[in-house]
Amino acid sequence: MKRRTAREKALQALFQIDLSQTDKEEAIVHALDGEKQDAYLTSLVDGVLENQQEIDEIIKKHLENWTMERLANVDRNLLRLSIYELLYAGGEVPANVVMDEAVEIAKLYGDDQSSKFINGVLSKIKKISK
Repeated sequence: MKRRTAREKALQALFQIDLSQTDKEEAIVHALDGEKQDAYLTSLVDGVLENQQEIDEIIKKHLENWTMERLANVDRNLLRLSIYELLYAGGEVPANVVMDEAVEIAKLYGDDQSSKFINGVLSKIKKISK
């Protein structure tokens, strides 16, 4: 599975877990929709869930005139996923790639403003991650 696809499927699983408190394994199976299990997808979901409290605090610090509760569910989970890749995944993926992928995924799954919003928040976080 390509990494872009793994990110999209991870977003879908995280979205489902966030909204309906679905079991992680069940959410991943549902997101895979019959496709073969993918290690990168699983590592993304596990990483976000294991670090979610810290990641949410990072998001809160970088929101201007927004609260976590006001964020669209897709945007909130895409930020979580991207921040995990930026700050917790050991620099495996270059920051610019993480940001570009997040913006492209936001264009697919978010609303008209999602990509700009995601880019703005991640740009601030990228600066502190150096």
